[in-house]
Amino acid sequence: MNVHILRLVTGDDLRASLEAAFAELARAHGIAAACIVSAVGSLSQAVLRYADKSRGSEINGPLELLMLSGTLSADGAHLHGSVADAQGAVRGGHIMPGCTVRATCEVVIALLPGWEFRRELDVATGFRELAVKTQAAGVPPPQPSPGGGGSESGSVPPPQPSPGRGGRKKKDR
Repeated sequence: MNVHILRLVTGDDLRASLEAAFAELARAHGIAAACIVSAVGSLSQAVLRYADKSRGSEINGPLELLMLSGTLSADGAHLHGSVADAQGAVRGGHIMPGCTVRATCEVVIALLPGWEFRRELDVATGFRELAVKTQAAGVPPPQPSPGGGGSESGSVPPPQPSPGRGGRKKKDR
């Protein structure tokens, strides 16, 4: 697996840092898709958007980041996570800007060479949904905006396209 390890520090915005890191990785490695493999850390504040809500809700910390999953693309991040407060109460939802790292956050990102993730308007849902394509050999991916940095190691061969659309569509948060 081709991975990038990102360690965020006090004051970093979780979502903005991941989007900036992806932009740098896309430029450095010629990728157009990545996903979160693992993430743990602490937050001083979280902003989560709950199902079927139009805005995020602030949760003041200290908080433990229990789980983070999602996709990264030139069109931005689609992230869901869960946090626990000092009493152990857990809340989860769509990760919004404003999730601030308290002490540290360790994130493992899988780079997905040969794939392209985009967000495209789906008329059925009214949201920008994930659109997945395979990249042709030798065709550079679209260039995301600047930012981020870090290190990585390992590699995997490009995937082979599968027949049909596959998968079920879900609302973009």
